[in-house]
Amino acid sequence: MRRPATRGPTRPRTGDRALAAAGRLLSRVPTGIAAFYHGLDRALSRLRVRGLRRIAVEAVGDGLTLFAAGAVLTLALALPAMETTKTDWRSQGDYAVTFLDQNGVEIGRRGIRQLESVPIAEMPDYLIASVLSTEDRRFYTHFGVDVFGTARALIENVRAGTVVQGGSSITQQVARLLFLSNDRTVERKIQEAFIAVWLDVNLSKDEILKLYLDRGYLGAGNFGVAAASQYYFNKPVQELSLAEAAMLAGLFQAPTRYAPHVNLPAARARANEVLTNLVQAGYLTEGQVIGARRRPASVVSQERPTTPDYFLDWAFEEVKALVPTGDRILTVRTTLDTGIQRAAEDALQSTLRQSGEAFSVRQGAAVILEPDGAVRAMVGGQDYGESQFNRAVSARRQPGSAFKPFVYATAMMNGYTPDSVVPDAPITIGDWSPRNFSGGYSGPVTLTTALVQSINTVPVRLGQAIGRELIAETAHRMGITSSIAITRSLPLGSSEVSVIDMAAAYAVFANGGMAAPAFGIETIVNSRGVTVFSHDALPAPERVLPEEVVAEMNGMMVQVPEWGTGRGAKLDGIPTAGKTGTTSSFRDAWFVGFTGNYVGAIWFGNDNYTATANLTGGTLPAQTWKAVMTTAHAGIDLVPIPFVERPEYEAARVARAAAVDAAIAALPVIEIPPPPLGTAAQAQLEALGALLGGIGAAEPR
Repeated sequence: MRRPATRGPTRPRTGDRALAAAGRLLSRVPTGIAAFYHGLDRALSRLRVRGLRRIAVEAVGDGLTLFAAGAVLTLALALPAMETTKTDWRSQGDYAVTFLDQNGVEIGRRGIRQLESVPIAEMPDYLIASVLSTEDRRFYTHFGVDVFGTARALIENVRAGTVVQGGSSITQQVARLLFLSNDRTVERKIQEAFIAVWLDVNLSKDEILKLYLDRGYLGAGNFGVAAASQYYFNKPVQELSLAEAAMLAGLFQAPTRYAPHVNLPAARARANEVLTNLVQAGYLTEGQVIGARRRPASVVSQERPTTPDYFLDWAFEEVKALVPTGDRILTVRTTLDTGIQRAAEDALQSTLRQSGEAFSVRQGAAVILEPDGAVRAMVGGQDYGESQFNRAVSARRQPGSAFKPFVYATAMMNGYTPDSVVPDAPITIGDWSPRNFSGGYSGPVTLTTALVQSINTVPVRLGQAIGRELIAETAHRMGITSSIAITRSLPLGSSEVSVIDMAAAYAVFANGGMAAPAFGIETIVNSRGVTVFSHDALPAPERVLPEEVVAEMNGMMVQVPEWGTGRGAKLDGIPTAGKTGTTSSFRDAWFVGFTGNYVGAIWFGNDNYTATANLTGGTLPAQTWKAVMTTAHAGIDLVPIPFVERPEYEAARVARAAAVDAAIAALPVIEIPPPPLGTAAQAQLEALGALLGGIGAAEPR
């Protein structure tokens, strides 16, 4: 059937115009090039496939495209790691730092003293074999990443439903020690793999192994086999027996779990596994290891207390930032109080042992500061040997209602007072309707009641009124260093923060309104006795909150442990202020509080963000905070909370808030427009004050 003729001239399609243009262009090129092009076109036309073969070709093509895209993404994630290798990375471990507590008593060391380092050639062969057979049997044959070992570990972990084997090669572990953190992220694993390949290209295998043996953590604050040999066996590494070498090699995987001075039976069982590995890998025969099996190693008795390893790791990074060049044999006086540190460790670990299973929570973190920001204690997790990831500093978690003081402080700076009345009633912003923890609503309430009872709708209304950008600005000024997403749920603590930042931010309330960035180093002295850093020489802190705002906020927050959500944190006979925090699905639980002497932030949760069993900030975090602070305040002169100095002041404020609540319970909801308050809104407030009969008009003096 013939195609009907079209009427009038037709407009060429875009594709036709392009072909015509290409034809005209080809007509102008030399004849030889044109012939080549036509020949290539005819050759490629023969490769065209149809039917099932075409489907297969298309699938392969799409697979290659996805592979290329994945490779580009992987390379992009690895670029930051590549940048770190351009630094003077070989000297990163040249620091030899001795740390002292606030009283000048040694609490630990970090870095490597080259004079204490032992060449591989002087170490016993069976020590090297024990490490290789247990940690990386294909170390001398792979290219930095053991593909087969990683695949085997993945399969075993899938079968077990949990992590039972590690897939990282020794080179990957060195990459993490030199360049990366212990963050459990895909990005970090990709960077680790790329750096491992780079190390394998730029260093010999023996150099990589030497770095591992010198810098691997082996428990009790010991880094490297030479230090561990002296600590556990009181002998040089060159003199280790086979049984002792096997015990040391077994520590790399879990230093605290297998630490022989803590759990000798577990350490011996692990050493026996290492001896089996030696036989299976072909380094020794069963007959050669039988003596070590029958006579396992023993350790010398140790009176040395547990070292504050999370704090030392953090302080070591601070030292490297403060003294990047020059003499690196340093003595550092820190701010650490060993008594408070021990109390914090004991309280957190005791809480997790006793209640962790019941609440389905496995991790916690704590930071205790003085109001000027001096870190007196830091606990980055339940077990440093199991995980060196510092949850007090490096983890970012949602603070929940513990973020609300930043909202209320911003409101105080924009026309509100603790007695301002805002309705606790349903509110919807777009498709989002926040609800209270109780599930109900209280009607008109004062800001004091809203904060103390942790009502959710009120800070959301405040955010709408004063602007969420101002709230984020206040939080940053007070000490939150992580980025804050300006979202509808910001007033309820949806942006992730660190434990140390929360402690530093609350220190602003505890010191009367001055910035208090956390610090752990008082002085640094080099090997010649010259002071190369002193914290006292830094500029004076700046004011970030007006005194009247601090007075209003502290007057509100001292009521949280009295009749609010933080009653579990109330100290006996010591004025206490703070705020609880619980996030959605019970993933995070906080208590951040302060007295006139100390500020403390406590967090509990799970590394994989799984929900706890209804854990709230008013339970384990508040109880742990109280346990730490009770010890911290024993036998010291009490300092009053700024602007909250007398018990009668607090009693009157509590009575006033209760009276205000009772009086306004029968009133209709009064919507307060956003500040600055207009004439009509001001009239409403004045009318409300008249109805209340002047309740709370004056405070006791």
